[in-house]
Amino acid sequence: MIGDVLATSVLFEALKHHYPQAELHYVINSHTYPVVEQNPNIDKFQFFTPKHEKSKYKLLKFANQLRRENYDVVIDVYSKLSSNIIALRSKAKTKISIDKGYNVLIYNHRFKHKLKPETNAGLAIENRLQLLQPLNINSNSIKPKIYLTDSEKTSAKQYLEAQNLDLNKPIFMIGVLGSGHNKTYPHAYMAQVIDLIVNEQKDCQILFNYIPKQESDAKAIYDLCSLKTQKQIYFNIFGKSLRDFLALTHFCKALIGNEGGAINMAKALDIPTFTIFSPWIKKEAWNMFDDDKKHVSVHLKDYLDTPYKGIDHPKELKSKAQELYMELRPDLFKAPLEQFLRVH
Repeated sequence: MIGDVLATSVLFEALKHHYPQAELHYVINSHTYPVVEQNPNIDKFQFFTPKHEKSKYKLLKFANQLRRENYDVVIDVYSKLSSNIIALRSKAKTKISIDKGYNVLIYNHRFKHKLKPETNAGLAIENRLQLLQPLNINSNSIKPKIYLTDSEKTSAKQYLEAQNLDLNKPIFMIGVLGSGHNKTYPHAYMAQVIDLIVNEQKDCQILFNYIPKQESDAKAIYDLCSLKTQKQIYFNIFGKSLRDFLALTHFCKALIGNEGGAINMAKALDIPTFTIFSPWIKKEAWNMFDDDKKHVSVHLKDYLDTPYKGIDHPKELKSKAQELYMELRPDLFKAPLEQFLRVH
């Protein structure tokens, strides 16, 4: 996933800082490339494609291709079957991964995930950075970064101005939809949130983050907004590609909406965020660098802990996501959202 690839990119900054002469390669799913494109700490990308995922023969061929790179070190962040095969086929003497029990024969350094974060970097960052300890790198607070070119910023600026947006007035990007139904705040509630934003920031301009296949759901949320709010939504302005979305977000005062890749990308662009977590997602894992000022997040557990009693992980509530979402009414977090808007 895009958020995973972006979070893992922090390893390259730490590695490049401690070993500036090292050649660093990143094996990623091909569709996630835009979030790490232009990253100066990564020397080469190795693309894992859907063809590799569907064919054992092509996966093995890919693993053998990587074997010829003669890596000294392999760091496997997730330890999936495909990455296990790649690590096993590599010639690396140092192989590092998370501890899954069965992978003891593949990796000579393994780490268990921390259960509680030690810093506001969050578990997603801290659990990745601990994988660098066998390389004598101890760090737990590096922020993911996205690198835009000057031409990308210029094109986005010209596009916004051509669509009659005033860059001297605040622009808010709204993450109206999550990556799936069980990670999407109910449409009616999201419309109330957008109405609140417009009431607090009277002259703001609203952009929706969605892709073409999500247009009907995005339009449903637009239709639920008040007529006053609709006049300030530029519904037809959206990023045609992931890099376009990133360049548009660069000009926004903040990104507000569902937890997911868009929030993580905004943080990597140093844009303030207000995140609404799905009830079944572990907030401590993905509330990266929350400080209750520039980056704020809300979760049902912040207001109602009853559903979480007696369970080991919020993921156990995944099947009840929609039911639990209804408990996270916008009025519960109206005050922190208004405070966020006043600051930004």
